[in-house]
Amino acid sequence: LLFPSCIFQMDTTQESYLDLFPLDAIVYLTPDSENVLEDVDPSKVYVLGGLVDESIHKKLTLQRAQEQSLQTARLPIREYMVKAVNTKNYHSETLAINQVFDVLSTYYETRSWPSALKAGVTSGKGYVLPDAVKE
Repeated sequence: LLFPSCIFQMDTTQESYLDLFPLDAIVYLTPDSENVLEDVDPSKVYVLGGLVDESIHKKLTLQRAQEQSLQTARLPIREYMVKAVNTKNYHSETLAINQVFDVLSTYYETRSWPSALKAGVTSGKGYVLPDAVKE
């Protein structure tokens, strides 16, 4: 996927991303990474992990990336958002692929993590921007 000028191009292939790109250019995005994604680098290839049931397959995407010797990163949810008070006491940094894509594309356009996270992290995840917290 290419972000420049908000034009998205997608090619499909049966080839693995491991065969298409140099390993040092690949960043596997996983909510379990210790590395915070601070910026989107156009020279990197970002792999959005598959949909994983977080209650069954914890750390599956991190494990997959480590097995493939890939760099990993997570979205800066903890750095820019706060846990919202909710009746279920539910807080999750695991997002669907379309939500991660929304965050990345909004960040690329705005260069603002708060704007990007607001665009992709739904209130159902239990996180909100600090200014959205009702006193």
